[in-house]
Amino acid sequence: MSAVKASEVRDLSDAELEVRMRDARDALFNLRFQHASGALERTGEIAQRRREIARLLTIAREREIARQQEGENG
Repeated sequence: MSAVKASEVRDLSDAELEVRMRDARDALFNLRFQHASGALERTGEIAQRRREIARLLTIAREREIARQQEGENG
């Protein structure tokens, strides 16, 4: 699994961003489940997924704020 870069995320459409968010949350759930059952060997993956989700949420919020500002100014 490779780290997702903010520049890559910014190139995604809103729909792709939502799909990526859902996939990341599902993956985090599965990792937590594996960790709880003792099957997860690389526990660092949990932190990677959490950062990925935070990055996706940040980009989504930036877009939301930009749309609000366009509405106020336009």
